[in-house]
Parts: sequence; structure tokens; C-alpha cells
Amino acid sequence: MDSKIMTALGDRVLSLGPPPAADGPYKHFKLTRDADGVAWLLFDRADSSANTLSSDVMEEFDAALAAIETERPAGLVIRSAKPSGFIAGADVNEFRGASDPKVVETRIRAAHAVVDHLEALKLPTVAVIHGFCLGGGLEVALACQSRIAVDSARFGFPEVMLGLHPGLGGTARFTTLVNPAQSMALMLTGRTIDARRAKALGLVHSVTQERHVGGAVKDVLFGRMKRAKPGLLTRAANLGPVRGLLARRMRTEAAKAAPREHYPAPYALIDLWETHGGSKAAMLQAEQASFARLMVTPTAQNLIRVFFLREEMKKAAGSGNTIKHVHVIGAGAMGGDIAAWVAGQGLRVSLADMKAEPIAGAVKRAAELYGKIIRKATEVRDALDRLIPDMDGEGVRNADLIIEAVPEKLELKQKVYAGLEPRMKPGAILATNTSSIPLQDLRTTLARPERLVGLHFFNPVSRLQLVEVVSHDGNDAQVLKAALAFVGAIDRLPLAVKSSPGFLVNRALTPYMLEAMVMLDEKTDPRLIDAAAEQFGMPMGPIELADQVGLDICLDVGDMLRAKFGDMLPPTPAWLREKVTKGELGRKSGKGFYTWKDGKAEKAPLPETGPRVTDQMIDRLVLPMSNVCVAALREGIVDDGDAVDGAMIFGTGYAPFRGGPLNYARTRGVENIVSSLRALAGRFGERFAPDPGWDNFK
Repeated sequence: MDSKIMTALGDRVLSLGPPPAADGPYKHFKLTRDADGVAWLLFDRADSSANTLSSDVMEEFDAALAAIETERPAGLVIRSAKPSGFIAGADVNEFRGASDPKVVETRIRAAHAVVDHLEALKLPTVAVIHGFCLGGGLEVALACQSRIAVDSARFGFPEVMLGLHPGLGGTARFTTLVNPAQSMALMLTGRTIDARRAKALGLVHSVTQERHVGGAVKDVLFGRMKRAKPGLLTRAANLGPVRGLLARRMRTEAAKAAPREHYPAPYALIDLWETHGGSKAAMLQAEQASFARLMVTPTAQNLIRVFFLREEMKKAAGSGNTIKHVHVIGAGAMGGDIAAWVAGQGLRVSLADMKAEPIAGAVKRAAELYGKIIRKATEVRDALDRLIPDMDGEGVRNADLIIEAVPEKLELKQKVYAGLEPRMKPGAILATNTSSIPLQDLRTTLARPERLVGLHFFNPVSRLQLVEVVSHDGNDAQVLKAALAFVGAIDRLPLAVKSSPGFLVNRALTPYMLEAMVMLDEKTDPRLIDAAAEQFGMPMGPIELADQVGLDICLDVGDMLRAKFGDMLPPTPAWLREKVTKGELGRKSGKGFYTWKDGKAEKAPLPETGPRVTDQMIDRLVLPMSNVCVAALREGIVDDGDAVDGAMIFGTGYAPFRGGPLNYARTRGVENIVSSLRALAGRFGERFAPDPGWDNFK
């Protein structure tokens, strides 16, 4: 095989058919023919590490299909020449800023025509799929007569995460091939599945290893392998009466995860299938208009914005991670979970604590986590091997990065540093996971304060992607660069913040939580307060969140921030201190504002008659978050408004379909936000006074 097209995939080589000519007619594709007369169309998008579908790619794809038609080969193989995978979906850049559904529909119709052209070819066609095959990529594969998966392949329709549903014929082709109960579930959740599951569903015809691809292609194209036909159940589930029944059930499930007014895409998909699922042609047609309508909704445009916020935050991490061994001090809830996550991402981790029990607990939680997120048993074992219990703290000597996660007491942390610093190797970085102590206070006793940074993870570590990378005035620039790259290397999103009480996220969340306590003081039902936040789009209300975080921690952070910001924050009610003193700490003690069973808050539904959520309640909770974000920008704590929105979404779950607290303010109108804050300040006190930063906010 010509070395030019030998693309290493780990230790393997992609089987890409015969070597193509160097000067082919296409920019993004290479077309060759093998000794059996089979055409190989290799997708290799120019100037990109992954294949995505854009308008110019689709035009060229159509031209290649036309050329193949005139040449009449014995069969066609469609394959990616990228090691990263088949096709990662549509080029999301082309969706940004769409505002006219007619324009979107015209463009999607042109793309549909190309995929229809592929499906209509009068010759056997097979897609050979390795790595990621998502969204539009899976829709191209579905238009082929057969699909072969290399064992590393992953399949999915993530469009729902962007406020959309599949738009290149996937809604119709997937539901006619795979039982709608399963195919619709995959489209409604955006989950991905592996090659074995794809075969079990009938999505792919065979699963093979890379070295056997050539043989598998011949088997499929020359009829030695039976093509899967949709089963009786699949055909029955697409019949009218059954569709109505299944659609009702799907709507009930969708409503549990995402309300229709905030997330219209799942419901549009269910409506589309319920109405047109009996006719593939009608569904292909209706899908285009439905997709175009969704594309111009504020939800889709904001979720597309969030997609790019994540990409920008990933870029901010930079590359070239130099950290190989991490030593974590403190195996409590945070320290233990940080250690587990880092070891799961391929780095060596030593975990130290004064006692053996917390370390044992951390290793047990790590095993549970790996069981959920790592597919192969051998890889689970390898991850556990990388997590090394270290009662004597010997790991300090060899660690490139030391993360201190001991309780939030200044003297305790300084005592830990005094014992650490003499044993650290030159060039090692010392990081604290403090959420409340300014780095200026922590660095005072250090011999080399320039290598101290904050790495503030959020709970639960395995779910919240944000890590605040906290700097102080005396930092070494290289240390900060290395810390950012480390965060990127463990698949987390860094936010660079200057040290200041509460950094960004806790400072913005605290008024939200404390305002909820003030409302409780006013005798508002806790369930109603939570309902107000959820109605706005928060993943959970502030009362339930306080229980989740721990009332003791909320109290500590609140006290620390009130010491700095005084009456700019709501007062802390005396009864909250009493609750903490009594040991009612929330989820971890089984009782806080709610009673907790098996990790869930027990909440009776709100009574049918009685107070309802008002706009004022929602404003009292959410506007202070936007106000603090503007203040943090004005003070230079954070220097990028987009990153602020990203941080609040990825660190707190702030309503993603609103695009973040600053984007929400922009959408609602700065004048409206400022006048609403002034009205709240007149009624409830100066804590709602608009920040001077609004004057220059764009």
C-alpha cells in the first residue's frame, strides 16, 4: 500500500483501497478503483483533522457521485481517510446566525438531494465506518445499502444537543431501518452507541477489525453477506395506531428531561414521526421544513453558541501538557473524585490522606465511576492501577503537579504547604482546590509563591466540565500555561480567573442561593422557589442545590463573601446556622431542606391551588447572577464575556438554551435588566443595585 495513504490509526493502518492519483479532480475526496472494479470514494476534508459536511463538501460529493454513475463500477465503498473517524456531522459554522427558515430550507433541500442521489445509485454501496459517525455522517451512511463497522466505531445523532433533530433524511431512514422505539430514543437523547450495539439494532451489517476490512467489503458487495431487512416489529411500529401510542409515551418521557417551551426539538421530532412515519417519502419531505423551523429558534441559536463556547474554552487550554504524575492531598469527596477523574484520563495519580478510610472510599467510588464511563474491563483495571493509595505521601517527590484538597482552613493549608515545599521537585506546580480562600492569603508562607495556582473543580467532578484556573499577582506565566494545558488534557474546560473572593462561579451563585434563603424567610414554599428556577431553565432549584452542595459549605462561602462584599449580598438567616449546627447538612446527612433517599430529594408535588411562580420571583433569583458576571468583567477578574457564559453553563448548569447569564442580559436588553434591578432594589434592598459595569456592557 502506498505510504501516502497509509494513515496510522493507533498501531493499525486504515484499509483505504488502492492508492489514489496525487492530482485528483476533487479537493475533499479521492476516488480510486480496485482490481475487482470496485470504486473507493475516500472523504478527506481539506485543512481539517475531522470530516464535516459543509455546502462545498456536499456539492463536490454530488459531482463525485455523478462521475461514479457514468463509470458504472462493480460497487462503491465510502470511507473516511481521517484517523479520527468517519464523519463528525455537519459543519456547525454554517448554522450560526440563521434567522430565515426559508433560506435554511433551501440549503437543506440541496443537501437532501445529494444524499438521495447516493441512495438512488444503481449499484451496491457500502459505508465502512471507524471512529465517530455522528449526525450528518450517520445520515450519509444510512443512504448506503450496507454498513460495515470497524470495532472502534461510535454512532449517534447529537443534533438534539443543538436544539435540532436530524436534517439529512436521518429521521426517515433510521426509523424505517431500526425499530422506532429504539431509533427514536437515540435521536431524542443524543446518546452514542458502540459497534456491537449498532449491529444488535440492525444499524450495521457486520463488525470487523481493520485488518479484515478488505474481505468484509467483498463479502457485502458481492452478495456473500445477506443485507439486513427491517424486521416485522420495525414495520409494525411504523403503522398509524402503534405510532400514536408510542408517540404519547415518548412525549411523556421527553417532558421529564426538557420542557417543550424551552426545548422544542424533541417534540418536533416526535410530531414529525407520528404524522409522517408511515411514509418515508412524506417524512423526508416534512423533515426539511421542520429542521428549518427549529434552526431559527432562540434555543437552537443559543445552543449552537454554547457549542462554540466549549470549542473556544478547549482552545484556551492550549496543548503540550507536561504533567504526567499528579499527587492529590486529601481523599475526601473532592480530592478523591479529582484523583479518580485524573487517573481515568490516563495520568498517574498518587492519593494521600492522614487516614486509610477516605482513600479506600475514594478508590471504591473510582471503581464505580470507571464501571460507568469506561467500556473495556482491561481499561478499568488499568485506570485503577494508575490510582495509587499513598499513606506516606511519598508521591510528592516525583509529582509534576500537587493538588491540595484539604478542608477550607487557612492555617491547615499553610501547615500542609510547609511540609510539602521542601520535598517538591524543581519545576513542580502546587495547586489548591480551594473554593473560598484567596490565593494572596495562601501564598504568604511559601518560599516559591510563583508556582502556586488555584485549580477549582466543581462537584460532581465527573459531570461538571469546568475548572477555574486561579492566578495571583506573583504567578510565573509558564506555570499558568502548564495548568491550563493540564486541564485540557484531562478533558475539562479551563476558565482563567484572577484570585478574588469566590472567584467567578461561587461569587455568582452565592446571591442566587442566599436570595432563596431570604424567600424561605418570607415563608415561601421551598418547592415553589425551586420551581421558579426550574421554570427559568435551571437544572435544579437553589434549595435543592444548597442541599446537594452541603449547607455547611454554603454557609462558609456565604460568610466569606459577605465579609468582603457586605450588603451587596443577601443576609444569611440565623436559622440556617442552627440547621448546620444540628447536623442537617443536606444530601450528605440525609436531611437538609428536603429529606434525601438514595441520592434523591423527596419532594411532594406543589398543591394545585395556592401560590404560583411569578416573574418577580424568577428575577430575584437570576438577575443577581448576571449582575455579578458584569461586575467580574468590570473588575478584570475575568477578561472574556463569552468565557463567563461558558463557565456558568459548564460549571453550574445555568440554562444552556439561554446561552449564559450575559447572553441572557443581551437578549432581554441591558436597559430592561438595569431597570428591573433598580425596581428590585427599591423593593427589597441595595443588594439588587445594578453594577456600574452595565454602562459599558455590549
